[in-house]
Amino acid sequence: MSTTLEPTNATTLMDPAVLHRPLGGHAYRVEPDQRYPVHPMLGDDVELRVLADPAITAVRCEVAFADGTAAAHDLVLRDLTAAYTQESDADGHLMEASRSLPDVGGRVMWTVSFTVPDGTFRYRFVPTGTDAVSVAEPTRWWSCSAARWLSTGGTVRIIGDDSRLQPAATQYLCTDDGPVRVRLAFRLEPDEHVLGFGERFDRLDQRGSVLDTVVFEQYQQQGNRTYLPSPFAHVVGASSWGLHVRTSRRVWFDVGSTRPDHWTIEVPLDPADPTLEVRVYEGAPLEVIAQHLDETGRPAMPPTWVFAPWMSGNEWNTQARVLAEVERSLELDIPAGVLVIEAWSDESTFTVFRDARFDVRPDGGPLRLDDIEHPVDGAWPDPKAMVDRLHALGVKVLLWQIPLVATDRGAEGQVVADAATMVERGWCVHDDEGQPYRNRGWWFPGALLPDWTNPDARRWWIDKRRYLLTDIGVDGFKTDGGEHAWGDELRYADGTRGDESNNLSALQFAQAYHQLITETGADATTFSRAGFTGAATVPCHWAGDESSTWPAFRASIVAGLTAGASGVVFWGWDLAGFSGELPTVELWARSAAMAALCPIMQYHSEFNHHREPCRDRTPWNLAARHDDERAITLYRRFAHLRERLRPFLVDLAERCVAERVPMMRPMCFDHPDDSAVWQRPLQYHLGPDVLVAPVCVEGVDRWSVHLPAGEWVDAWTGEVVVGPLLLEREVPWEEIPVYLRGAAADPGSTVRRAFADLPPA
Repeated sequence: MSTTLEPTNATTLMDPAVLHRPLGGHAYRVEPDQRYPVHPMLGDDVELRVLADPAITAVRCEVAFADGTAAAHDLVLRDLTAAYTQESDADGHLMEASRSLPDVGGRVMWTVSFTVPDGTFRYRFVPTGTDAVSVAEPTRWWSCSAARWLSTGGTVRIIGDDSRLQPAATQYLCTDDGPVRVRLAFRLEPDEHVLGFGERFDRLDQRGSVLDTVVFEQYQQQGNRTYLPSPFAHVVGASSWGLHVRTSRRVWFDVGSTRPDHWTIEVPLDPADPTLEVRVYEGAPLEVIAQHLDETGRPAMPPTWVFAPWMSGNEWNTQARVLAEVERSLELDIPAGVLVIEAWSDESTFTVFRDARFDVRPDGGPLRLDDIEHPVDGAWPDPKAMVDRLHALGVKVLLWQIPLVATDRGAEGQVVADAATMVERGWCVHDDEGQPYRNRGWWFPGALLPDWTNPDARRWWIDKRRYLLTDIGVDGFKTDGGEHAWGDELRYADGTRGDESNNLSALQFAQAYHQLITETGADATTFSRAGFTGAATVPCHWAGDESSTWPAFRASIVAGLTAGASGVVFWGWDLAGFSGELPTVELWARSAAMAALCPIMQYHSEFNHHREPCRDRTPWNLAARHDDERAITLYRRFAHLRERLRPFLVDLAERCVAERVPMMRPMCFDHPDDSAVWQRPLQYHLGPDVLVAPVCVEGVDRWSVHLPAGEWVDAWTGEVVVGPLLLEREVPWEEIPVYLRGAAADPGSTVRRAFADLPPA
């Protein structure tokens, strides 16, 4: 059976002749149909942008002012290409899409600017020049009022020590509707460093920078944008402390950039309840993070098998290919314990394997394995047998997921029925006019986004995936994406707007799958890219999309450290990058060494349209492409080191969950009084007793390592070194500087034996 639904996309949904969304959507650009600024200041200029049908040859803006007067302004046609520049020329399957111009559906952009008067004004747009009279209707009226900063208007509550708050700096941005934003500041001492703010890629110590907290998909070269922000940070100095802005709204931080002794924070407010709470924690970083996780959600322990080496490739799109890659790894004596299959589904439902045959469920109801036929000559002739075989080989299986239902996959099939069900039952996120929200991002444009705040929608969604766990036996889901909710005006089933709930959508996505795993009792996990405060409640996470470059390697280390500092306990990355041309053998080896000593060790490769030469990040493909067997021998060495460390990692993970602290963390967490740790920001601790100093610069054979006070043991040689000390050591490709103390340094410890028993490369 089949269900039909007229296919839709971002273009066909644009029904009005003139489109205007005052609040915009994209977090980091002015949209071609928005008001800018959204809250214009009294006496400043405001720019109004619209997108118009190309048949319209002139547009006028009519403005009605609070004093009863009116004005009219002719809009100016603007060239879209000139207004939006491409951000990057980096290589990669998704780069072209991510750099594309805003999708305007063939429409053209018109703009007008004028000075903002006092009080509230209304405006609308009237097409005045057109050959198509039928599309010449005026738009609705929008309201806007002049904003001004005032010293009163709302309430700021400091939970904890408020002595660092600078009361004179607190101001409220007020409109006729009430306060819409608050600005406050905390004192920073000269010796203090500030880190956290969620997973960050640009730097560890954010003092002197300006950043914000919005969940955003920045494909490669993230800079200060992130998939996983949090308005929480540590201040490390003579007297360490921490701060959490208790909001899910976007927060802007000026961390001593404009004024070196002030940490300035701006937060949107609800004019109906203009109250903000800020929690101040006291104590060293490990104490602060434990307090924060007590407040925002204690970390969940993943299955212990997550500490085995992971493997993945986005072109492994058949059962035969998947089994061949895993068996090749094991034949080469390269340990593999977890496999992520991304290209498994039909890229429409993400609930059935490609080529599967089944009767379409008009209501999108869940399937069981017995309801599905997998053709023997298809891409996936027997998924259960495949999973059983992988389990017999000691390999767990995760399947890729995204939180969208495509609307451009034709006019029939399950995806169409699913979309119709979501629309008819109100199970998707909506815009302010009550229409289903269509994804405004560059990835799966126009798709529907399920509303995770709707219990019925959430149940419907996860029940459709239940059989993958119970009938086929997969071991979890790679919960990718999650950054697709754009626009402050969006509406959620729990009554919240987009400005309050968009950041939470990514976290709620992963939590829904975690709920499914818990309900089934499966020994399974999620593996997420995006998130927000509370991400620790859903293990595990990875750092998202990076190219195979040395700068990306260093950025990924920073991402792991800042994620840990923000409460993400179980983190990994696509070692040596997943996109573009292959990493060099040197970058591959240095990255594998570091990944063997972080919470999750995995490699992955981006889809490349099956073009030759192959861009798989398997050790054997790198060896063949570079004509260098060291790609195999060195990766094998570090994968075996990882296997030997697994008992230690499991014990450490359980300890970190109990104590609410990260496994991988910045040096300042364990040495808050050692100022020299800030000179080596990419060194880190794996638990309290293992110090790791990744070699992350190309072409070096010696590396400097800072050892804090105390007695340390070289994990490779057993040499005892006493700090504080800056030492320089040789770093062949088959080694990474690792120093041990305490229990880890004991000759009989798992860590010491893991290094001592490791065969040569």
